[in-house]
Amino acid sequence: MGYIYILGTIGFTVYGQLILKWKINQYGALPDAFWKKMMFLLQLLLNPWILSGLFAACLAALCWMAAMTKFDISYAYPFMSLSFILVFILSVLLFNEPISTQKVIGFSLIIIGIIIMR
Repeated sequence: MGYIYILGTIGFTVYGQLILKWKINQYGALPDAFWKKMMFLLQLLLNPWILSGLFAACLAALCWMAAMTKFDISYAYPFMSLSFILVFILSVLLFNEPISTQKVIGFSLIIIGIIIMR
């Protein structure tokens, strides 16, 4: 069951990050003026999709707390690196973000590190 909690943490984290990026892309750049920034951020905060991403972050935290009851943090935490890989892959597929050799090498090292830590 502990691995389900880790998967939940990763899944909710990835969902939240992708939803935030998707909606922020639709709203555009952060304005320069202070009050316009505040209005922009408030508008984002009131968006139901953004709220679902924030709720996912809360669910990820709950899953992480449950995972901490099953594993040592030094064992469980490296699995969180999988969220970087999933966000990278999905950002390429969903947002057409660029792939670079450095990114591929980086996430390959993360996978090797997880295998070694296990």
